[in-house]
Amino acid sequence: MGELSELFAPERIAVVGATDREGSVGDAIMRNLLDSFAGEVVPVNPSRESVFGRTALDSVGEADADLAVVVVPPDVAVDVVREAGETGIKNVVVITAGFGETGSDGAAREQELIDVATEYDINLVGPNSLGIMSTPVGMNATFGPEDATPGRMSFMSQSGAFITAVLDWANDQGIGFKDVVSLGNEAVLDESDFISAWGDDAETDVIIGYLEGIDDGQKFIETAREVTAETPIVLVKSGRTDAGAQAASSHTGTIAGSDEAYETGLEQAGVIRAESVQGLFDAARVLESQPLPAKDGVAIVTNAGGPGVMTTDAIGDSRLSMASFEDATLDAFSEALPPEGNIYNPVDVVGDADNERFREALDVALADENVGSGLVLACPTAVLDYEGLAEDAAALQEKHDKPVAACLMGGKRVKRAAETLSAAGIPNYFDPARAVGGLDALAEFRDISVREYEAPRTFEVDRERAREILSSVERRADTRLGVEAMGLLDAYGIETPAGGIADAPVDALEIAEDIDGDVVMKIVSPDILHKSDIGGVKIGVANEDVIDAYEDLVSRARNYQPDATIIGVQVQEAVDLDEGVETIVGMNRDPQFGPLLLFGLGGIFVETLEDTAFRVAPVSESEAEAMTREIDSAPLLRGARGRDPVDIAGVIETIERLSQLVTDFPAILELDINPLVATPDGVEAVDVRLTVDPEKL
Repeated sequence: MGELSELFAPERIAVVGATDREGSVGDAIMRNLLDSFAGEVVPVNPSRESVFGRTALDSVGEADADLAVVVVPPDVAVDVVREAGETGIKNVVVITAGFGETGSDGAAREQELIDVATEYDINLVGPNSLGIMSTPVGMNATFGPEDATPGRMSFMSQSGAFITAVLDWANDQGIGFKDVVSLGNEAVLDESDFISAWGDDAETDVIIGYLEGIDDGQKFIETAREVTAETPIVLVKSGRTDAGAQAASSHTGTIAGSDEAYETGLEQAGVIRAESVQGLFDAARVLESQPLPAKDGVAIVTNAGGPGVMTTDAIGDSRLSMASFEDATLDAFSEALPPEGNIYNPVDVVGDADNERFREALDVALADENVGSGLVLACPTAVLDYEGLAEDAAALQEKHDKPVAACLMGGKRVKRAAETLSAAGIPNYFDPARAVGGLDALAEFRDISVREYEAPRTFEVDRERAREILSSVERRADTRLGVEAMGLLDAYGIETPAGGIADAPVDALEIAEDIDGDVVMKIVSPDILHKSDIGGVKIGVANEDVIDAYEDLVSRARNYQPDATIIGVQVQEAVDLDEGVETIVGMNRDPQFGPLLLFGLGGIFVETLEDTAFRVAPVSESEAEAMTREIDSAPLLRGARGRDPVDIAGVIETIERLSQLVTDFPAILELDINPLVATPDGVEAVDVRLTVDPEKL
């Protein structure tokens, strides 16, 4: 299991702060370990001669342990971990609270803990952790009230209380685990480390977790992508973080909240995100025990019309589809079912169906080449034996090697049948929608497991010019840049219309005379973000009108906001919007995942329609291309209602170049190119705004 293998399979555990004082954490951990741990438990407590009849050692240095579980007060814990490191103990779980979660003093103490763990190369869980479990060695090194049932899921949580609740419920449901980790403050080991370890673990079939945040989003994506080629990851992600102090300064920042970053990052990582604890285990149980479907078509075999319709609706809401049966299958159903039955999907075997009719119908359905998975849906009747139906479903699942979910509806009479199904790896659900959700997770993971991730393209750019433009904020009170930073796009090869910025009417005329045809003129001010709203944009200005237009734009800006900083007026080549589509390409820097790219329909409707797609940068060419397909207005780009398709390749390359720009410069907190006008002949960035953190330049 890689470098964390000894953490979950120690032979000798030292409990530092061990006691038999009832109600204490040290007492609970000792009781849990002594109850079932296959190895040796050594109590460490200099104030006691013995604990639970075992000689208590004065220090962890005397323990010769593979794992130290630390329960002493926080002001002592760091010294204990240091002594563990000095004596060669490489695995430590710090149960103790009173670190980063408690304020500045605790944060300083936690940093000291990190320094000690780094110095001695210690695998440290916590602090502020419930502890860890591993069922193959009977290890319950937690102060929770429940042992885990053995199984092939490994489970991590950033909430210790959540673990205790889940274990209590899972034991009642017969759901088992291989390893369980309460992550605590994640001072050293975090979710990515455990994902990596469990991905290498032959005894872990599914990784599940409850997360409230991810410390290093980029590390998480890279790690999870490798693991999900073989091992599914299902997570519940709750809570929201502040998307950053500057988030409202751009369209992208307004639209891209932090949960959007998590949704995007988890999808790119190949993680299946569950919306609830119920959804977490619905997906995990079927992923743990069922084969992956070759096709998305689902066959429903039922004795009840109403629930069959409900299931059909649920399939319509998923990535799955209702399987279309081959002619031979329809002929077989016609022979097996009574005239009042339905041979089409969902297959209705009728309410008087006995076990033989149900079994034959399911056998016929699963044999069809168009069927990727099957769903047995039954309501109780006097002629149907649920336990026999469960046995038949298990036998036919094994025969056809296709995933099967069961929805045997009812109360007490379902219990023994559900146990039979569970023993065969087939979960039973009361709600048909949950059964469909389980099958949907299988199909989702099938697609994830065969993904190929390309490396992003690297373009030749002028980084020094870009750095010089970004550094201009160091000489300003405001860290926002507008069209005065168009050169930044030029430096990264993003096409812009001809033009420039004038700070006097005659300069504006000089720029206009170098441009063919009428020009567009815009006020340039970091304090005026929505120029159109104040009449700060003039379109189709002839040369003879440039000077008057300049003075009018400045006057409008002064009247709108007298204290605004007016840099000047941009004079720009006109772009034919009638032949193109206005799009937006943007970025908002998420605190966890880093640069979150946005692409969508642009112009004045961007915040109203929010027709957007997201990716965490850096992105590959295929990821950028996918962004252009995901928006609802994608047909406008590819030619709709007789229009010529725009230069999609140019749009894709612009997304990639922006991805490289914001990856190269972490100082860019947010950036909008709006509009990026896409025409059949190319793309041009007409306007830009961004916010820069000068301390990160």
